[in-house]
Order: sequence, then structure tokens, then C-alpha cells
Amino acid sequence: MYDNRDSAAIDRRAIPPAARESIWQAADGHVLRRIDWPGTGTGVGDPARGSILFLPGRGDAYEKYLETLEQWHRAGWQVTAADWRGQAGSGRLGKDAVTGHVEDFAVWIDDLAHLWERWVAETPGPHVLAGHSMGGHLVMRALVERRVDPAAVVLSAPMIGVNGPPLPLPLLHGVARAMNAVGDPARQAWKWSEKPGEMPAARAHLLTHDADRYADEQWWRDHRPELVMGPASWRWVERAYASARGLEQAGALEGVAVPVLILSTSADKLVSHPAAVRAASRLPQGELVAFGPEAHHEILREIDPVRDRAMAAIADFLDRVAPAT
Repeated sequence: MYDNRDSAAIDRRAIPPAARESIWQAADGHVLRRIDWPGTGTGVGDPARGSILFLPGRGDAYEKYLETLEQWHRAGWQVTAADWRGQAGSGRLGKDAVTGHVEDFAVWIDDLAHLWERWVAETPGPHVLAGHSMGGHLVMRALVERRVDPAAVVLSAPMIGVNGPPLPLPLLHGVARAMNAVGDPARQAWKWSEKPGEMPAARAHLLTHDADRYADEQWWRDHRPELVMGPASWRWVERAYASARGLEQAGALEGVAVPVLILSTSADKLVSHPAAVRAASRLPQGELVAFGPEAHHEILREIDPVRDRAMAAIADFLDRVAPAT
């Protein structure tokens, strides 16, 4: 059961006392960050409720989700979050410090599979995999490719489809391929801001109605400049469309036997809500919690009434499909 009474005591601008930041090495030796909370149950001497591994979105950092991660920890879960290679505090894959570039999403799937295998061996079950936005997309791909085997999955505003121009996905993919062919694939695909490192003024209206939670991100960027990231590269865009086409293939999502909860909002301007709705209906054990204009893209960083509903839905889902062992 979800209880938000302790949420006011969580400092979103500090690493919680029980959490520990460290690094881990991918299969090829690339160094990535992670953060771990031990699972101690809700009472003295109680075993952990289980373990949750959370992966953030494109350009994200786990610092943005400390509130949610700490709440899961207080509910008894052992919690881990990690960077994606090439963003936040885990280096860059492009030609500068701010462009989000990757040669292929398969690199990230390999990293996730490598981390998953070791994390499962180190932590108590049931094991839950959670992801936001691009993180949700990559989690879904890992499920389709059978690279991970969680007891349950929670996806927040997953990038099952990109909220781009209202054109057929193959046509959008073709345009992105052409843009890679006529210029450097590592160049930025859209304009960022006139001032390097400063987030565009309209960005807040895409992400959350909560001004204080939105301001947390800039606070962390100011105190940890390595977290700053701007637009994606054209190669990222092309690979995102290619990956989305793979998920749209008949039988892809239908072959995922794991219970999956999708949180999505019709007001999302960054990822496709209709694609998320279709995904929930295609998944054999898919469930959907849909929001409307009260929620922007970052549902887990929204105003309290929205966020509380989302956290309660997650708690109920996990109690049903991944009960404590």
C-alpha cells in the first residue's frame, strides 16, 4: 500500500542518507554510475520487500528521481538506479559534452542486460524493472529480445513511439536516414538554447506542472555540471525511429509474458500516448493508467495529486503481480 505521509521529509536536492553512489563497468569496460539503497523492509529486522531497478529517460539523471526512489526504499524495497552510457555522469558518446548521441540503441540493451544479470544475483526478489521515457522504451526492447526476466515492469511515459509530425512511421524514419546521409550524424537534431547550458524557457511546460520539482533539475545541473545535456543527435533520432518500428512489428509485444504497468498521459508532447495505449492492449499482461491534461510528460515529478495517484497505482500493481516472498 502506498502512503505519501513521509514525502514531505524527503530532500530532493540531497543524496538520501541510506543511498550509496558507485560505478559499475559494462562488458567492454565503459564506466557508468549507479546508486543503491539497501532493502531493510518496513520494520526492524524485516527482509526487503524485493528489488527495483530504475532507468531514467533521454538526457536524464537519477538525481531527478530521488524522491520516488527514496519512497520505494521506505516502503521496504531495495532500490537501484543507473545512468545510460553516454549521459549524466557516465561520459558522452558524441563530439561534445552536451549532445545526446549513440550509434545504436543495441549498445544500451547490451548494457542493461549486463547490469541486470549481475544485479539480480546481488539482490533479493521479486525483481522489478522500471523505466521512464527512453528508459521505458529500452526496457520494452529488452523484454521483447528476452534479455531480461523481471517479475514485473513499471513504465512511466514510455517512448513506445515519438510524438513527432503526424506522418507514417516508415516515412519519418526515412527522413531521419536522409538527414544522416547529408550531414554529420552526430550533429544536434534540434536547437537548444541561445545560452549554453541553459534550458529553454518553454521546456517546463512539456515536463511538469510542479515548478519546484522542475527547478530541482536545474539545481542538480548547477551543482553537478556533468549532468547537463541538450538535444539528441540525428543518429539518435534515426535509431529511435528504427527501434520504434521494431516494437510495432506484429508479435513483438504480444510475446512479452511479464506483467507490465504503463503510466501515460494524453497531454504528453514528447512521446506518443496513442502508442502507449496500443502497447498496453497488445501486451498479454499489460495494464494502463491514463492521465489527461493534469499531467505532463514527467508523471513521477508532477504535482502531488497526480504523482500520488501514480505512486498508489504502482504500489497496488506490484502488490498484486509481484508480492513479497
